[in-house]
Amino acid sequence: MTEQQKTGVGQVQVELPEYYNFAAQVEQYAQAHPDKAALVVVDEELAALTVSYGQLAAYSNRIANALRSLGIGRGDKVVVLVPRGREAYAIYLALLKLGAVVMPGSEMLRSKDIEYRINHAGAKAVLAFSGVLGEVDAIRAVCPSLEHAVAVGVIREGWLSLEQLIENASEHFEPVQTRSDELAFLSYTSGTTGGPKGVMHVHGWPLAHLAVASTHWLDVREDDLVWATAGPGWAKWVWSPFVSVLGKGATGFVYRGRFDPERYLTLLDQHPISVLCATPTEYRLMAKVRDLDRFQLKTLRSACSAGEPLNREVIDTFRRQFQVTVRDGYGQTENTLIVGTFVGMEARPGSMGRPSPLVKAAIIDEQGNPLPVGEVGDIAIDRSMIALFKGYWNDAERTARAFRGNWYVTGDQGRMDEDGYIWFEGRADDIIISGGYTIGPFEVEDALVKHPAVAECAAVASPDPERGHVVKAFVVLKQGYEGSAELVRELQEHVKQLTAPYKYPRKLEFVAELPKTTSGKIRRVELRQLENSRNPIG
Repeated sequence: MTEQQKTGVGQVQVELPEYYNFAAQVEQYAQAHPDKAALVVVDEELAALTVSYGQLAAYSNRIANALRSLGIGRGDKVVVLVPRGREAYAIYLALLKLGAVVMPGSEMLRSKDIEYRINHAGAKAVLAFSGVLGEVDAIRAVCPSLEHAVAVGVIREGWLSLEQLIENASEHFEPVQTRSDELAFLSYTSGTTGGPKGVMHVHGWPLAHLAVASTHWLDVREDDLVWATAGPGWAKWVWSPFVSVLGKGATGFVYRGRFDPERYLTLLDQHPISVLCATPTEYRLMAKVRDLDRFQLKTLRSACSAGEPLNREVIDTFRRQFQVTVRDGYGQTENTLIVGTFVGMEARPGSMGRPSPLVKAAIIDEQGNPLPVGEVGDIAIDRSMIALFKGYWNDAERTARAFRGNWYVTGDQGRMDEDGYIWFEGRADDIIISGGYTIGPFEVEDALVKHPAVAECAAVASPDPERGHVVKAFVVLKQGYEGSAELVRELQEHVKQLTAPYKYPRKLEFVAELPKTTSGKIRRVELRQLENSRNPIG
C-alpha cells in the first residue's frame, strides 16, 4: 500500500530555507491583501469586530516598534499572558518580527507558575492582561532578569501601558531576518517530576506545520472562516488559530466568551464557519445538547479534534446531524501533528489515525526496536523529523531522557494495526490530560502538600465521560485532621490559589496510606488502575 493510499496524502518533503520568519510571511500577505479579513472577534454579548490583514499588520508593527524602543530584540525572551483576541495575534507577530522568543502562557497561570517560567528562561519582559497583573506583581521582586512589565488593555501603577507605548509608534516595521534554526517559541509543558519543561521550537517550525497539519488535516483554504477554540498560552493555539490560519491567508474566528455547548453550536449556526478545531470535551458536550436539529451548521466542511481519541458515539452524532466527520489527530508541544485522520482517509473511531507523511513513526519496545503489528509499546517518531523540538531549555538530562536511540519517545503507548492505524492505549508516564489541558501530577501534589492538613498525596488521571479524564487526588492527612466534605472543598480551593485553576483535583479521596515501591516511591500506576476499574468508560 502506498503512502497516498494510506493517508490520502502524497509524500511530503519540507526543506527549510536558511532564513525564515513566519511573521514576515504574514506581513507580505497583508501587503498584498490589506482588506482581506484576518480575524472576526466575537465577545460574550455576540458583538463582532472584523480585523483586516492590513489592520493586523499595522497594529503588530506598532507593537514591534514600541517594544524595540524598550530594548527588546533578537533572542530576548518575553512571556505573553493574554486571552483570546486580536491582541494575542498582534503581540505574537510583533515578537517574531523582532526576532524575540515568544513564551506562551495561559492567562490562568498563578504567580508560582509565572515565577518559574521567568526565572527558568531568564525572561526579559512580560506582557499581561488585567486578570494576571496581581499574580505578576507578587513575584516581580524575585525575578532578576525581568526588566519590563507591560500591561495590555489597562492602566496600572508600576506597569508600562501597551496602549500608551504604541500611541505614537510607526505602523511600518522591517522584520528581522531570522535564521530558520533560531529559537522562536519557548513553550512550557507539564512534567511528571519537577517543574514544567521549556520546549524549544525554531523559526522554521511553522513551515513544517503548514505543510501537513494545516493543509491535509485541518484542510484550511484561503477563503475559509476557521474556528480553532484553543486559547493563547497553549501549543495548540500556535498550531491552529495562529499558524494554520494566518499562514494560509484564511480568516480566524475568535470567540472571547466561556465555553458553553449551546452557545458554540449557535455560533457555528449563525456564522459561515467552514473549519472547526475543538477539544474532545467540547465535541462531547456539543453532541449531548438536546434537540440538535435546531442547528444546521450548513457551512462546516472540516472538523478536527486533538488531545485524545474521540468516542464513536460523538463522531456518529456529528455525521448524522451535520454531515461532517470529526477527524482525530495527535501531536504534542514537542512536535506537530504526527498522527491523524487526514482528508480523504477512512476514519476509524477510537484510532488516532495514521502517521503523517512528514514523519516516520513506530511502536517500539524498551530497547528501541519496532514492535510487530498489534503489540502495545511506546509511540515514537524518528529523531530527524523536521518539526521535532530542539530540546528542553536548560535541561540536558530531560532532553536525553526523551530519546531512545534514533527515536523520540512521546510518552504515550499504543499499538499499530495491519493497516497502519495507531490506537492509543494510555500514558507511559503519569501526565494527566483533562479537557484538553496537560497537567503534571507533581504540580498538583506540590500545591496540596503545602496545606497544613496534608501529610502526603498522589494525583492521577480518573476517567470522566465529558473531559476524558479529571485530576483525582489521594490524600493522607496529618495526625489530628479528619476528612470531610468541607476539607475537600478547602483543599480544592487551596490548589486553585497556588496553581492554575484547571489543575485542581475535581475528585479527592482521603486514604490511610499510599501504595509504594520497596524504595518508597509512590505507585501512581496502581492508583490509575484503581480509578480505571471504578470508572469504566464505554
